[in-house]
Amino acid sequence: MISANQIKELREKTGAGISDVKKALEESGGDMDKAEKWIERKLGNAAVKKAGRETRAGLVDAYIHSNGRIGALVEIFCETDFVARNPAFKEFVHDIAMHIAAMHLLSSSPDAAEGDEVDFQTLLEQPFVKDQSKTVEQVLNEAIGRFGENIKIGKFVRFEL
Repeated sequence: MISANQIKELREKTGAGISDVKKALEESGGDMDKAEKWIERKLGNAAVKKAGRETRAGLVDAYIHSNGRIGALVEIFCETDFVARNPAFKEFVHDIAMHIAAMHLLSSSPDAAEGDEVDFQTLLEQPFVKDQSKTVEQVLNEAIGRFGENIKIGKFVRFEL
């Protein structure tokens, strides 16, 4: 029997919808770790399906470290203004800006010259600053599944005095 507390806990942890959380718990026999992995796979598959869709909305966000000597700007695209205004999406964009500030990346964009492209790929492959068990790409794919839209990281720049 799946409890409401299990559903609530897994939903808060993953950001997935209630029906996905319930199905994941049923498929895994109530095992939270297995259910979380099931959701991660599903959200990743959702990212593949949405990859070709156009992204015409989004946000630009800045993160300034508490010492005022390190900062980052990032642009992240989504499909609609509805998602761009979502507080959870804003938090996701801010978390990516914080990651860029923390991880000593150079300026980049996914379609930049070859030298910069390496830094964009490096960003995707790095362990995410807020959860070292996931890469930035996995966090991005989870966001795509959670918001139900294609999401792309655009240009970013890191400043340090």
